[in-house]
Amino acid sequence: MTGELFWVVTLLVIAMVLFARNTLRMDIVALLVIVAFVLSGTLTINEALAGFSDPNVILIAALFVVGHGLVRTGVAYQVGDWLMKVAGNSETRMLVLLMLTVAGLGAFMSSTGVVAIFIPVVISVSARMKTSPARLMMPLSFAGLISGMMTLVATPPNMVVNSELLREGFDGFGFFGVTPVGLVVLIMGVGYMLIARRWLSSDNALQDKQRWKRRTFRDLIRDYRLTGRARRVTVRPGSPLVGRTLDDLHLRSRYGANVVGIERWRKFRRVMVSATGNTELFARDVLLLDMSDSGISFRQFCTDEMLEPMVLRGEYFSEQSRDVGMAEVSLIPDSELLGKTLRDVAFRSTYGLNVVGIRRQGEALEGRLVDEELQLGDMLLVIGDWKLIRQLQQQMHDFIVLNLPAEVDEVAPALSQAPHALFCLALMVALMLTDDVPNAIAAIIACILMGKFRCITMEGAYKAIHWPSLLLIIGMMPFALALQKTGGVALIVKGLMEVSGGYGPYMMLLSLFILCAGIGLFISNTATAVLMAPIAIAAAHQMGVSPYPFTMIIAIAASAAFMTPVSSPVNTLVMVPGNYKFGDFIRIGVPFTLLVMVVSVFLVPVLFPF
Repeated sequence: MTGELFWVVTLLVIAMVLFARNTLRMDIVALLVIVAFVLSGTLTINEALAGFSDPNVILIAALFVVGHGLVRTGVAYQVGDWLMKVAGNSETRMLVLLMLTVAGLGAFMSSTGVVAIFIPVVISVSARMKTSPARLMMPLSFAGLISGMMTLVATPPNMVVNSELLREGFDGFGFFGVTPVGLVVLIMGVGYMLIARRWLSSDNALQDKQRWKRRTFRDLIRDYRLTGRARRVTVRPGSPLVGRTLDDLHLRSRYGANVVGIERWRKFRRVMVSATGNTELFARDVLLLDMSDSGISFRQFCTDEMLEPMVLRGEYFSEQSRDVGMAEVSLIPDSELLGKTLRDVAFRSTYGLNVVGIRRQGEALEGRLVDEELQLGDMLLVIGDWKLIRQLQQQMHDFIVLNLPAEVDEVAPALSQAPHALFCLALMVALMLTDDVPNAIAAIIACILMGKFRCITMEGAYKAIHWPSLLLIIGMMPFALALQKTGGVALIVKGLMEVSGGYGPYMMLLSLFILCAGIGLFISNTATAVLMAPIAIAAAHQMGVSPYPFTMIIAIAASAAFMTPVSSPVNTLVMVPGNYKFGDFIRIGVPFTLLVMVVSVFLVPVLFPF
């Protein structure tokens, strides 16, 4: 091993350790890798930054926007509503339809986004069927992973492998090149989960059912200990609050008073106004207050600020449920909100909603929540305008809306742009199938049309792109080039040839699958595909066979991240709602991964001969 190769391998090990420990964000690690390669002289600046000009990076970014359009126009949610209607009270029918639907949607949009959308659907269906969500959450996760095997653009590893083939001078895979394998794995997955679901019931099934049943305002008020905190007051003329914004008044820090809604006369009728940080107060406004600090005198607060207490019917604004909404929100594993306080992220100013309760490990926190550091697994209760709560469902980079109370059925909005979003999706797929238009250009055309039809906004489109994922791909690409330049790929291929080369190409396929799945336990499947694709092509060249079956096995193995809850964000998302332990994924995921491996090793050469 040369000194340069030793440096590349050392840097790779350091990056994998940092990925596994999660002490630094993955995108930061990827950028540090680029810097290290350039400063050490291993790669030139053009070589290290080549990933920024890769068409697949543009394609992946555009697909995030297309997926956002499907969410924003309600297509994905309408599919979920249809699923609930068709499945009825049959768990078997629900499991089959759920996996088929998620795999179908995930073929054209982010699997993480699809799973996040369907988590509330599964919770609601489980409550209606009076069964544990654990029996459906893992099938949901597995279907999300299998969706990566349905089309060429379903997941970044597929595009990474295809890009490596094109870089080496070969024709790429077709849009549906991976689909036959995906369909077989999907059918196999549905059958496997129909059997394995009996091992997925929670140890405390009764408690699990109660935890995720479709709750009402009153249930949320009880669970988050909100009783006795609600107040309703009128702003008198001459009050020091008149003409000032909520951010200027600092009512939460001074009095523990959180304004969650404002009733205001407008055109001879009273309307509800969202209480954001920039909302200016006027005389005769009626404020809906959450008084979280019991140590402060409400009477003194009203005297100081010239407020007149008013009658509040119902418990904690339950009588105002048509105007004031509630929802339970859970942070996702790579949320930027983790470790920060509500004050740090300016939650009310950013989302127009107020956090009035936090549950941690099943217990409601007390005191001033605005300075509480948020942790993974926290459940946040937000309150505010129903429209803003619906918009919150699109912010899946940081959290997902787990529970909408039953009262939402009375105020659900109609989303009229869904047909246009479906047209844009169909056009994108049609252009990709023709091969006359590059995939990245087809996706960009779909994005432009979605903007034209007002399916998306420019601001929402930029927010929809998961920039850490793109930077991770860009940062890992130099590793593949560095390993090739320093002889690392040749050394790995030589080792594979010594172990498996003498037993034929089938044994090499098996070895590649095992190596890819093993690396995928420690780093993301995208990074794994970046490292393994050049190795697979080099191994095929060494054996004198076609590179297509070898690269296809890498794409499949990269998506087969079923074995641990940290193998993929999809698995991590369902862990809390499913009440799973680490061992549940090992117990269910390892046998299925072995099953996928055996089937793939024999099926891939049939579709892509050696």
